[in-house]
Amino acid sequence: MIYEFVGNLHIHSTYSDGYATHDQIALAALKTKLDFVVITDHNIWVDGYDGYRYLDDHRVLVLTGEEVHDQTREPQKNHLLVFEAHQELAPYAREPQRLINKVKEVGGQSYLAHPHDPAAPSIGEPDLSWVDWDVHGYTGLEIWNFMSEFKSHIKSIPRAIFYAYNPTLSAMGPFPEVLEHWDRLLAAGTRVFAIGGTDAHAMPIRRGPLFRIIFPYEWLFRTVNTHVLTKEPLTGDAEIDRRRLFRSIERGHCFVGYDLPASTNGFRFTAQGDGAQAIMGETIAPRFGVTLQVKLPSRADVSLLCDGVQIRQWEDCEAAVHTVIEPGAYRVEVYRPYQGKMRGWIFSNPIFVAD
Repeated sequence: MIYEFVGNLHIHSTYSDGYATHDQIALAALKTKLDFVVITDHNIWVDGYDGYRYLDDHRVLVLTGEEVHDQTREPQKNHLLVFEAHQELAPYAREPQRLINKVKEVGGQSYLAHPHDPAAPSIGEPDLSWVDWDVHGYTGLEIWNFMSEFKSHIKSIPRAIFYAYNPTLSAMGPFPEVLEHWDRLLAAGTRVFAIGGTDAHAMPIRRGPLFRIIFPYEWLFRTVNTHVLTKEPLTGDAEIDRRRLFRSIERGHCFVGYDLPASTNGFRFTAQGDGAQAIMGETIAPRFGVTLQVKLPSRADVSLLCDGVQIRQWEDCEAAVHTVIEPGAYRVEVYRPYQGKMRGWIFSNPIFVAD
């Protein structure tokens, strides 16, 4: 049996440049029915807040990570999301490969945060993209960062105000540059997995008489989330459940869902062949062919890719099946209409069909 849990993996609190405490963030997550949140403040590992919070009949697991980058570098680049290190790693930020090595050494996970993050000069935001692509050994990439995508639309102050008051119009999907780079890595045999996040800060903005909190936590938690699949349920014990969730994320048993147009709960991408079965992140052999199956929670358009090349497409469907014999990294993208445009909805992690 497979269990599904929904969380947000990139959040900032008052310990760095966010505008809410851990308890306020937990309350926002409880109101939006998330199962877990990971608070990743800049260059500070905050100990002592992990654990469950409760509201009525719902609970949310609050976990701590860190977003590490070299603060002395101008412009700043190479932000790394770190999970499960359980110690401060900001002293290693100056050398990305050394930082990634240290994360691995202490048993943690590392994800390249907002790999493509264009500048927004009109609001004084620099380009914060990842640039040191010769690094290796990291766990994966944050393929969809809601706030990075929002920044890409801000070409002027009027546009900033427009999108601040019309936030649902800004999200279209992961940047093509990020998906292309991920596919190149997968095609080369590098097993790196995808996560998504909001990069939540809940920033208060004032322009003359106008005042607005840009993207409150509660609103953002209804948008880009990471859905984690486990083979065992969560127990209510924070330590057991923390390990269970992060183990599944590390193994790619998860997908990125944009839950605002419609809930992505229930999406499944699986493989069967010669008596074997696989879920996202796993490997299966094509001895007599492998049948890939896609199940959607509601009707949408589906694309099946192998090593970044689209090999099948289905329109307005709830399920899709395709048999393959060629080895490669197979993943799924799902799009659906929302507010007059086709928008990214679901992005799976790959299933690897091996020789």
